Amino acid sequence: MKILSNLLIVLFLMVSCTSNTIYEKPKNLLSKNKMADILTDMYIAEGARSVNNKNLERLVDYMPLVYEKHQIDSVQFAESNFYYNTRIDDYEAIYKMVDQRLKNLHTKYDTIIKKADSINRSKLYRKRLPKDSNDPKRIYPEEEEDF
Repeated sequence: MKILSNLLIVLFLMVSCTSNTIYEKPKNLLSKNKMADILTDMYIAEGARSVNNKNLERLVDYMPLVYEKHQIDSVQFAESNFYYNTRIDDYEAIYKMVDQRLKNLHTKYDTIIKKADSINRSKLYRKRLPKDSNDPKRIYPEEEEDF
């Protein structure tokens, strides 16, 4: 009898632990594109925590600014995130969009930084050149304008 009761308990636990729960859509579900926008901004905000801002402050929480920018609250995001989290295919599509957007931003800003670096290097190079009064096209450092 004891073996039968233990077997029934184990069988009951195995049946009750299956995850066949279907979650309903929240009333204020965010679209996949909106979720991708928000998650992209969240990753950027999280990355900015470890960098000094213009006031030399670190570890600033920028998440409230992300919610404000997208005109949502943390509860709406959490409900939508949980719903999409239960639908693996949808969540994977959202994260592919986020990954592509972050790669595009990285490429864009990397190009801008390389251009700024080359401008700075050319300024340093021009400062080292001797002043030649015979070259009318030569721009001298004291004549340059700040960008």
